[in-house]
Amino acid sequence: MGSKASSNKNTTLPIDTTFKLPANIPAWPKGDGFASGIIDLGGLKVSQISTFNKVWTTLEGGPDNLGATFFEPTGIPEGYFMLGSYSQPNNKPLFGFVLVAKEDDSSTGALKKPIDYTLVYTSNSTKIKQDKDGYVWLPTAPEGYRALGHVVTNTPQKPSLDKIMCVRSDFTEQCETYSWIWGPQKSEDDKGFNVFSIRPTNRGIKAQGVLVGTFLAQVGAVTTSTIPLSCLKTSTINNFSSSMPNLPQINALVQAYAPIMYLHPDEKYQPCSTNWFFSNGGLLYHKGEESNPVAIDPNGSNLPQFGSNDGTYWLDLPSDETNKERVKKGDFKTCQAYIHVKPMFGGTFTDLAMWVFYPFNGPGTAKLGLISKVSLGKIGEHVGDWEHVTLRISNFNGWLWNIYFSEHSKGQWVDASMVEFENGNKAVAYSSLNGHAFYPKAGLVLQGAGEIGIRNDTAKSDMVVDLGVGYEIVAAGEYLENEIVVEPPWLNYFREWGPKINYDVKQELEKLEKVFPLLKEIEDVLPNELLGEEGPTGPKVKNNWTGDES
Repeated sequence: MGSKASSNKNTTLPIDTTFKLPANIPAWPKGDGFASGIIDLGGLKVSQISTFNKVWTTLEGGPDNLGATFFEPTGIPEGYFMLGSYSQPNNKPLFGFVLVAKEDDSSTGALKKPIDYTLVYTSNSTKIKQDKDGYVWLPTAPEGYRALGHVVTNTPQKPSLDKIMCVRSDFTEQCETYSWIWGPQKSEDDKGFNVFSIRPTNRGIKAQGVLVGTFLAQVGAVTTSTIPLSCLKTSTINNFSSSMPNLPQINALVQAYAPIMYLHPDEKYQPCSTNWFFSNGGLLYHKGEESNPVAIDPNGSNLPQFGSNDGTYWLDLPSDETNKERVKKGDFKTCQAYIHVKPMFGGTFTDLAMWVFYPFNGPGTAKLGLISKVSLGKIGEHVGDWEHVTLRISNFNGWLWNIYFSEHSKGQWVDASMVEFENGNKAVAYSSLNGHAFYPKAGLVLQGAGEIGIRNDTAKSDMVVDLGVGYEIVAAGEYLENEIVVEPPWLNYFREWGPKINYDVKQELEKLEKVFPLLKEIEDVLPNELLGEEGPTGPKVKNNWTGDES
């Protein structure tokens, strides 16, 4: 039997607090299905539940060795049924959801009770600290149906067959594991018991997979073929217009949630608007005609459109040194966010990808043990730098759920419960010194191993940009049927926003390594843009334009 925690706990866990956004959610402008509480997947109606009853809590293992808690949804609307339990680590406030489902009149037989349960795991015979014993059950679905989640109990009796519903296979899609929620050990154990969050395998603006909010509990290594659960999906391919926000609602979402961006106090290379960059001397070069660069129209109307990044065109700073140095520094007071509106998870979420342009990316800096700052010389310098943060918003209620912070060639999703807020429900995004990667907290993030790596320094300063002021919605896909979003010409310029770098990265590294031998240890973890020779491309060329962020 597991070790029961004392009823007089001295410590309060983060999960003991339910997260709420700092300010009340505004009343959204009128529309069709957005924020109505229910989404029709094409015959199966679903609702998002974020109120829970606690079933079982472990007090060790998992992230930060603080354990995890398992819940079942409560307050389920009449006629709707549970699809699975919810779980999350104890190291952050309670903030999550599961979907519940109801058959449409046109889809009789979309839901069926399981025919049995299999016990996947019990803590009864373990020595872990916990509030009571836990039992995790896998529903056995009838033929032609799939289970979407587990049932968790604190008694050894099998749950009632009425407890949960399985879903007809044509309403389901393959899922994959995402983040580790819990295991008895302090880290994921391929041979032991683990709990993972799950999400649709296929994700993007046209993907039909729907996030259910349930988890996978399994003993042993997880592969796609061994996952016994599925995600939901919309039954027909559509443009998700019925559940997505209309243009007035999008503007209201931006006003409510657009981040506050802080530049580092020592930042020399500020962001600016594309109009400012073009109007202040940005140049278009054509291969074979390098001696005759062309001035760019303020809206980019003379940039070559579409095509491929074939190396025949590129942008650059002004050719005269005075203007080059001035434009290289940008002007944060002209900065504006360029917003791409994306349907995600089968139209059950809206992603607002907010892009920011910098004329120049500054040089990198390393930390080498006790030597806190080592300049990497020219390494990291390049013309043209696009960065972004993405807001993930529930189309059931308009709540902000996650924020994606782009960090060099990668990035991270962060729950809304784990970010800083200012001015109501506006998350704070910190732009790192010179490299301009976005981070949710101020301080130093080191890319490397131990005390050796590339520095990403962030801090508050007087250089601050509210991305909800002066923004421009530049793309919204096909779902805004009766509302037009005109894409600016520069968005469909698919070539490089900067020239090939004019220095040899390998030679620069070798010079530095003669003075600082420890640099050799971090060559493998240098971000791609520090080593890349080609100029960066614009937002529409990135994989996340049509796909998920990660």
